Amino acid sequence: MGQIRDLKKGSYILIDNAPCKVKKIQKSKPGKHGSTKARISAVGIFDDQKRNIVDSVNSKCEIPVVERKTGQLVADIGNKLQIMDMEDYNTFEVDKPDFDVNQGEKVEYLESLGQKKLIRKKS
Repeated sequence: MGQIRDLKKGSYILIDNAPCKVKKIQKSKPGKHGSTKARISAVGIFDDQKRNIVDSVNSKCEIPVVERKTGQLVADIGNKLQIMDMEDYNTFEVDKPDFDVNQGEKVEYLESLGQKKLIRKKS
């Protein structure tokens, strides 16, 4: 748990049970009877869907644990790729990314709330 006032551009927040990356934060001035509000624009990590919330800067928000890991491409299975984690050697399948990956290449992926997504080739 965290507070909305602590969020910055590029940090992560949980909106509608989806981990999102904060793209923009706008804070309004406090009114005569109200507290300062924050408008947060974020994009889902796994579905690229835009999400917005407006809440008090004193409100609590959920911060997901997003891990950046390294893996190796084991097999190309149609529209999925089979990846082996380089730390624990477990294999899993992910959707094909927009970039080309060849068998045996190292890749970076994000993992959060049981979901995984390739983000780029590892050089």
